[in-house]
Amino acid sequence: MNGAKSLVKTLLAAGIDTCFANPGTSEMHFVAALDQVPGMQCVLGLQENIVTGMADGYYRMARKPACTLLHCGPGLANGLANLHNARRARSGIVNIVGDQATYHRPLDAPLTADTEALARTVSAWVHTASTPAEVGCDAALAVRAACTFPGQIASLILPADTSWGEGGEVASTLPVPQPAPLDPRAVESAARALRSSKNVLLLLAGDAAFEEGQQQAWRVASATGAAVMLDYVCAHVQRGRGRLQIERVPYGMDAAIGALARFEHIVLAGAKPPVGFFAYPGLPSTQYPATAQLHTLARPEQSATEALRALADALGAPAVAIPDAGQRPEAARGAPTPEGVAQTVAALMPEGAIVSDESISYGRGFYAQTFAAPAHDWLHLAGGAIGDGMPVATGAALGARKERRVINLQADGSAMYSLQSLWTQAREGLPVTTILLNNSKYNILIGEYRNVGATPGPTAMGMLDLGNPGINWVALANGMGVEAASATTMEACGDLMRASFGKPGPFLIELMV
Repeated sequence: MNGAKSLVKTLLAAGIDTCFANPGTSEMHFVAALDQVPGMQCVLGLQENIVTGMADGYYRMARKPACTLLHCGPGLANGLANLHNARRARSGIVNIVGDQATYHRPLDAPLTADTEALARTVSAWVHTASTPAEVGCDAALAVRAACTFPGQIASLILPADTSWGEGGEVASTLPVPQPAPLDPRAVESAARALRSSKNVLLLLAGDAAFEEGQQQAWRVASATGAAVMLDYVCAHVQRGRGRLQIERVPYGMDAAIGALARFEHIVLAGAKPPVGFFAYPGLPSTQYPATAQLHTLARPEQSATEALRALADALGAPAVAIPDAGQRPEAARGAPTPEGVAQTVAALMPEGAIVSDESISYGRGFYAQTFAAPAHDWLHLAGGAIGDGMPVATGAALGARKERRVINLQADGSAMYSLQSLWTQAREGLPVTTILLNNSKYNILIGEYRNVGATPGPTAMGMLDLGNPGINWVALANGMGVEAASATTMEACGDLMRASFGKPGPFLIELMV
């Protein structure tokens, strides 16, 4: 068999059964192998940043990697923004990147690039195949790297001749490394801080943001009086009834500094010390007090849930029920507001929904209105590179096997980075409802402009305004094969949401805000 067939068979044997693809010439033998070897679900994205974003969303819901198919260095470069987001989200992905044949590379053909250097910017594991006989083994190593807790990006670069050459062999599946062991000294240090101080914060991220981790954190908080918050860039939070009513550290520096000002000790359960997205004149880079002591209970490569359980046991904390979130809200009425959008989503979302949130500045207050919603999963933009909301929603729907409704809360400016996701949603018949928040501007940048002490004038506003000409989102969605309608009131938005939730495929609601 050739190298390409050994690659596909090894991936399938290792449990990789979904390939998000945007193939090119150098990958045609891999495409042929995908055609000839049954078992791989192949999903086409119309640009590589859609492909990598879909792989991110897929991992977050399926909890196993997919592979991507990317075309040479430039194709990988097109997908880097959402690979950056996936790396920050700690998603497992196996990138298969086509490349020039080994003997063709020295000739410096137009698509030749330093593909390994590009891959290293986002990957924990990078390797270039040398011969067809090695491709299967290389693939098994890539899968093991991608599955390493909590998830990593592995990039296998596949020169064309290693793909078409004969002599390929299917490699055995390799054992996946377990999470790094807990440090008993870290558990004792956190327990000592919780026993001795009343101003302690448990800061959660990673698997601590899932239901079991929250239950263990609540044991600790109930026994000690500690506060509990989520890291702002927590990629995946399980929310709604039966889960903790916790907020994230605020995005804005002043608000974050104020929220953390009282804490003398911060226990990091899978989270990093909170710092600002950016530096601002006259403000510190860190958001916590300089006098606060940080305690790393669990690093990202350790299970924060297990660390919280060990901490609760060390404190002798009994199991305790999570407080009831109260009555589910009713759908909002009147003109659209952030609170009204969140309230309506909470009122109408089906049980087990998945929210892909790239609402940017408009949605920073959505949590408070959605605590009493049915149990659901909430996916955040973890790396700050805009353009992941739509592809993550698309991949999440596939990761959930099309069995759960995905609600994409999507700002209009960032949607333009990856609107081709709608085409894949239509092609695959995915249950995705996009609520397109159309304010016709890069509102986050207007806020950031003011954060540096300036007021945007005509030239600046010309670079921040999306209303000249206006973007017709209903027409764009229809052109991608997705049914769509516009709403100017919360009543109309609610009616469209209800109708969309009963459809098997995608629907876009353009909400004028």
